[in-house]
Amino acid sequence: MMFAIPFPSIDPVLIEIGPFAIRWYALAYIAGIVLGWRYCLYLAARPPRIVTRAQFGDFVVWAVLGVILGGRLGYVLFYKPLHYLYNPLEIVMVWQGGMSFHGGMLGVILAMILFTRQRRLPFFALADIVACATPIGLFFGRLANFINQELYGRPTDVPWAVVFPAGGPLPRHPSQLYEAALEGVVLFVVLFALARFTEARWRLGVLSGVFLVGYSLSRIIVELFREPDAHLGYLIGGTTMGQWLSVPMLLVGLVFILRARRVQVQ
Repeated sequence: MMFAIPFPSIDPVLIEIGPFAIRWYALAYIAGIVLGWRYCLYLAARPPRIVTRAQFGDFVVWAVLGVILGGRLGYVLFYKPLHYLYNPLEIVMVWQGGMSFHGGMLGVILAMILFTRQRRLPFFALADIVACATPIGLFFGRLANFINQELYGRPTDVPWAVVFPAGGPLPRHPSQLYEAALEGVVLFVVLFALARFTEARWRLGVLSGVFLVGYSLSRIIVELFREPDAHLGYLIGGTTMGQWLSVPMLLVGLVFILRARRVQVQ
């Protein structure tokens, strides 16, 4: 019999009073947004200081809308378009789970484009800082996925395998924790080091590109251990939807790095 760690008894609902419930999933989003915003303010206060702290305070509302609307619509369109076509009212039931990072990213990018045009700011001056803070939200989001017993890994016999009650009796890779480590901790440290100890902040587009490359590589790797969505299964050559969606990100990230422009200080 394979060794496995039983799933810790964590209720997805932290507090429930009548119809009102506070879920870990919602707290993860709140923690990611608040801490990410504070980190953005820290970076904005450092040279080259193109985007002010006050402007970031205004942008946070745009970012929240981009994450929630883009994340939900991305999941609807990328993963379950037919299901939601016949059940459109379920689209607004975000509390039941079902958010796409790729969709959320597109939503935030659209929000950044509109915001920087309105404020007449260089797009990458804002995007580079947001990219540095995004791993914070990814870290908390993946922990919430673990608590919700969603996006778990493939069956395995590694010593740290976990039996997820929602995933049947087989021990599985805790792929949510792999993603929290790679997309959250490792990517945050890499971007922090580049922003703090190199001239990356002075070359607009570099940090955004590094984030896209780092995230896409992390996602492609973790998808090798993650159970594919049941309604999609494996695609061409045993690949997954997450890997296919990450390839354009990787290519765009490389373009951003190669075409980065140095800040011209007046």
